[in-house]
Parts: sequence; C-alpha cells; structure tokens
Amino acid sequence: MFQFNELPALVKNIIIINIIFYVATVSLASLGINLVDYFGLHQIQSSKFYPHQLITHFFMHGSIPHLFFNMFALWMFGKTLENIWGPKRFLTYYFVTALGAALLHILVTQLKISNLMVEMDLSNINTVIENGANILQNRQNYINSSMSKLNLLINVPTVGASGAVFGVLLAFGLLFPNTLLYIYFAFPIKAKYFIIIYAVIELYLAILNNPNDNVAHFAHLGGMIFGYILIKYWQKNKTYFY
Repeated sequence: MFQFNELPALVKNIIIINIIFYVATVSLASLGINLVDYFGLHQIQSSKFYPHQLITHFFMHGSIPHLFFNMFALWMFGKTLENIWGPKRFLTYYFVTALGAALLHILVTQLKISNLMVEMDLSNINTVIENGANILQNRQNYINSSMSKLNLLINVPTVGASGAVFGVLLAFGLLFPNTLLYIYFAFPIKAKYFIIIYAVIELYLAILNNPNDNVAHFAHLGGMIFGYILIKYWQKNKTYFY
C-alpha cells in the first residue's frame, strides 16, 4: 500500500548534506579556509578548477537565503517525486539534472570566454589565466575592461543546487500539470503554467545577459532541459512509473 512520506529519506539527506556544507563553509572561512575554492565550480581555464567540482558545487550555497529557498523548493516538490519514483530513480534524476545544468552553464560560459579572447592580446589573456584568481581573492580586478570581464568569467565560481531544483520543478509540472500552486500563499496557478512562465523568464534573463546579474540562468535552463530529456527517455522505454 502506498504511503506518502512528508520528508522521505533521500530528500532529507540531500538537505542535511547541503546544510553541513554551508555550515562548514562559514565556519572554516573564519580560519582563512575558503571551501568555495575547492568545491565551487570553476571554469577549466582557472587554476582552481578540479573535476570533482562538477558534483560538489551543487551542495554549496552562497548565503542563507540561497540555501533556504533551494532546500524549501526541493522539499516542497521533491518529496512527491521521491514518494512516487522511489529513492533510486529520484537520485538518478537529481544528479542528471544537476550535472546537465553544470554542463550547459560551462558550455555557454566557454562560448563567452572564446568570443572575448578573440578581441584580446595573448599576453593579457595569459596574465588573467596565471594571476586572475589571486587578484579576485584580494577583492580586486583589472582596470582593463576585457581583462576584467575575462577574469570574472574564468575565476568566479558557481555554487548552488538551483539547476537540480529547476529539474525537480519541471518534473513536478509534467507529472501533476493541473495541481494548483499558490504564489505568495495567495495567488493560485496550475503547475504547468507556473513551470512555463518560470522557464520563459529564465530564458529571457539568460539572453538579456545582465553583467550585474550574478545568477546562472543557463544552469537553471540546463536542469529543466536535461530533466525533460530524461523523463521522455523513461517514458519511451516504459520504465517511467506514475
């Protein structure tokens, strides 16, 4: 007999791990140890890039609100998916969407880096690659506009579970399209329209490319895209249960 668990084991453990990472990040920062340097996702040109960051970055968060809203959304929508799918399928989905989000973010950023490098001198490029991370660590950046932009693209790390969370939102909208969600606990909207509106907004903001917007919009879209592909693959192979 099916039983709905308000806080299923996997969602609970993911939330706990994210909280542990955040507490460790804040605690060790006071000792001069920056965990974001080791676990945040850097671009491959950065001296601080390590392959494990493709996974560890989506357990890291930059602030309490960032952590809270991601974990709240994971609990709100993820608990239903885990109860329906089971922990193994949900874990597979969570990791695929998180990695897909990271890959799309890296791809788009690499395109920006390549386009910017075309306009720059090789000596300036090498200077940024060799010294840019240390410059940012001292809360400084280059006066040269192109060098400054390149340094930010290469050496500012990406953290957060938002890509996977957007994948979870997408899955919930596909499974329960007519479920009413209440925006600010007052305005009802069907899940399918909520997801569509959210995706359109993210696409608009990604294309707008506001330099002051410190949000990885393409990562959010990547989570949704890879989530959609995986769900359709499961449906096609009749291994998708609902």
